[in-house]
Amino acid sequence: LSGSVPAYYREVYEAIRCRTDERVQVEVFQRLLQRANLSKAALGKIAEHVESTDGFLTKLSLYKALALIALAQQGKQPSPKLLENCIQELPKPQLGEPSDLSTLRMQPAQEDVLTLSETLDRLLARDTVQVELIPEKKGLFLKHVEYQVTSQHYKISVYRRYSDFDVFHEVLLQRYAYRMVPALPPKRMLKGVLTSVSEREFIEGRRRALARFINLVARHPFFSQDELVKTFLTFSGSDVQTKLRDTYKKTGDEFMTNRTATLAKEYLPTDIQAQFSSSRELIRNIHNSFHKLRDRAEKMAERSKENATDLLMFGRELSSLGSDASSIPSFASSQSTWGAMRQSLKSLSVEFAVLSDKAAQQGRREEDDVVEKLNVFLDLLQSYRDLCERHEKGVLHEHQRALHKYGVMKRQMMSATVQPKEQASVEQLESRIVQQENAIQTMELRNYFSLFCLHQETQLIFTYLPITSHILGIPLCAPSLFKIKSHIPTL
Repeated sequence: LSGSVPAYYREVYEAIRCRTDERVQVEVFQRLLQRANLSKAALGKIAEHVESTDGFLTKLSLYKALALIALAQQGKQPSPKLLENCIQELPKPQLGEPSDLSTLRMQPAQEDVLTLSETLDRLLARDTVQVELIPEKKGLFLKHVEYQVTSQHYKISVYRRYSDFDVFHEVLLQRYAYRMVPALPPKRMLKGVLTSVSEREFIEGRRRALARFINLVARHPFFSQDELVKTFLTFSGSDVQTKLRDTYKKTGDEFMTNRTATLAKEYLPTDIQAQFSSSRELIRNIHNSFHKLRDRAEKMAERSKENATDLLMFGRELSSLGSDASSIPSFASSQSTWGAMRQSLKSLSVEFAVLSDKAAQQGRREEDDVVEKLNVFLDLLQSYRDLCERHEKGVLHEHQRALHKYGVMKRQMMSATVQPKEQASVEQLESRIVQQENAIQTMELRNYFSLFCLHQETQLIFTYLPITSHILGIPLCAPSLFKIKSHIPTL
């Protein structure tokens, strides 16, 4: 376009462009054309010369269309060549007041923005991250533990310490304060007697918890594509912690980068607070019940492992008894019977070793397929409860404090108008009030965005819920001991 753009063009653009996009929907533009009162032939010519991509017009394409409409309304044949002759201001079309044109705009459907179109299979397919232990002994106790973190998605292995996970968790929480960021396991054991067994169990439990954490993060629909996650899973430089902090500084928190953040209120249902309260209560009940299920599953898995140990020890005693080569006293009346029994006991000990191995496998299955998957779901549920607390104690509480402070300032201002004070102090108070008003406006937007994210994270909980159907499908209802007993040969 060679001519200068009239203010009317900008006003029309602002009236009909998408609120979440810098472009104009083709459907909206077609409605605009109907207001031009032109023949079908002229409308067809204009549409022919206007470029669109993926159902949208750019600002420049719209300006070109407006100029063509104006030329057609003047009785001229709409053509791009005519526009090249518009050296001065482009012609103004007759389409009505810009304020009236905003009704043509198609609001994005709330469900398209607010609803997560995710399935459990798609979430699980995003990535699978293995976390393996690489211990390094320094002195009597384990001083330093390193983990090999392998991402299936990025097809790379990196080495991380617990402190790297800690910094990653810190910056992830700063960036996504309004979403479910799973908690990290504790860095050290609770105070008490530290034995080599308890230390080993603690380290293995922490490795499992770190694996659950990173998999939940890597599969989250909003975290998975974030540069922070990519950095943690792929950066092999000497200082990943500095790299993570620098990455966060470049992006800032989600509110600053999410294009729907300042418009969240428009997409929320009117009864969002009631929905939030009922969802929170339901998820709290689910959390409590699954916590009890996990505890019972842990005990059942532990019993399976204990049963395996008992069966093995029982078999060893049988083997020891059957292998006893001591001579039988001549006065023993049943020496021939005892010799046969010894042979049977030795053979039977092999059967118990097999049964012990089966019981151990059952215990591992119960631990890996049931307990661990329940722990994944519980970690997610706990992160939801933590998120709810952050919402209430964080942005909501800050908003209420800001409103209270604003009220105090307004009263001070009223007092200043009644009792004349120095002009400088009044102006200073006015400036502070304006700043507080701006702060409150930002907090209100953050509050609505926090609710917006909560609504989406609630959906994520129910998207993950089917993972429990696989867990509950495993026949844990009958104690494994009963199954094993049925295989024990009768003496």
